[in-house]
Amino acid sequence: MTLPAGFSEERLARVPRFLQGQVDAGTLPGALTLIWRRDGLAHVSMVGQMDMARGIPMRRDGIFRLYSMTKPVTAVALLMLMEEGLIALDDPVARFIPEFVDLKLQGGAAPKRAMTVQDLLRHTAGLTYGFHNRTPIDAAYRRLRIAEFDTEDGLAGMIAQLKTLPLEYPPGDAWIYSVAIDVAGYLVERVSGQSFAAFVREKILSPLKMTDTDFQVATGKRDRFAACYVLKDGKLDLFDDPQNSPWFAAPKLESGGGGLAGTADDYLRFCRMLLNQGELDGVRLLSPKTVQLMTSNNLPGAKEIADLSPVADAFNESGYRGIGFGLGVAVTLDPTKAGIPGTPGEFAWGGMASTAFFVDPREGMAVVFMTQAIVDTARRVRLRRDLRSLIYGAMTESHA
Repeated sequence: MTLPAGFSEERLARVPRFLQGQVDAGTLPGALTLIWRRDGLAHVSMVGQMDMARGIPMRRDGIFRLYSMTKPVTAVALLMLMEEGLIALDDPVARFIPEFVDLKLQGGAAPKRAMTVQDLLRHTAGLTYGFHNRTPIDAAYRRLRIAEFDTEDGLAGMIAQLKTLPLEYPPGDAWIYSVAIDVAGYLVERVSGQSFAAFVREKILSPLKMTDTDFQVATGKRDRFAACYVLKDGKLDLFDDPQNSPWFAAPKLESGGGGLAGTADDYLRFCRMLLNQGELDGVRLLSPKTVQLMTSNNLPGAKEIADLSPVADAFNESGYRGIGFGLGVAVTLDPTKAGIPGTPGEFAWGGMASTAFFVDPREGMAVVFMTQAIVDTARRVRLRRDLRSLIYGAMTESHA
């Protein structure tokens, strides 16, 4: 590989060395890192194993559960429909989902305004996730298993469940990481007339040649499917066996919030499309202005996540200053407040199994990190922050 200008090869070698240390410490099974900069791959490294029980080493073509890295894909799908004039960000969600017309707050009061499409994509809709484990509404989400992949009647069944529950906050008042992007996936169905998965396959995955990414793992690709682990009491325990996994069957609920599995190279193509302002290899999904809108801070009053989040550890970098939220992605507003190297306008997100990506348009850089370890929020956030510091620390030239 010819190293693109702007990086130190010696400093980039710190990335796999750091990750190997995590593997040796037993906190990660393995890891794959891709760094793209200025029209070329600057770094590829693999450490550890895809399947510890069977001794299968990490593979460049390994297939990983993307979980919440699905969310930016869903946002792109909905924005594609916006560009066709079929939906607008300020449309009330109830215009397309009439079941949401009479949503109420805890206690029965009506919210001061309707939930909008923009609220869904920026997590200000008043919805939640059961795993936050803070309120009785969170507990109801857990009891009903809201947005689980095996939800009966799929996305429509999820909507029927949500109709019966109160909102945690009035739309626009709080940033709560939630099932809102799953609701956005249902909007894609209602507006496009296709199933959510069919739309994503036809309009995004196929045009971008993301050939190993889907809502289930095909029979002929199962040998490349990584094991997924959960870190308990300092030890990695098997969470999902890659030879006997629910990902082999089509899900009842096609989750826009977490339903895709795919390869690092596939996801890099998605990132490069956004880095290139909506186009890749002659295929345009979005206009440059729409990508700019998606990756700008959309929070009310241009506030940071930390200003609107009810709890500092709601998810990911939400407890840190200097981070806003666009449409499906977190956005760096001020690296000095965030406390790590970076660039204003950098956007990112990650998945439950510690996968992550970030794109820095000013530096022409996209990074995709794959592993399969479900860990506590503090450890996951620290891992992602350390990777950013290592990668930015390997730069020898900056254009920001």
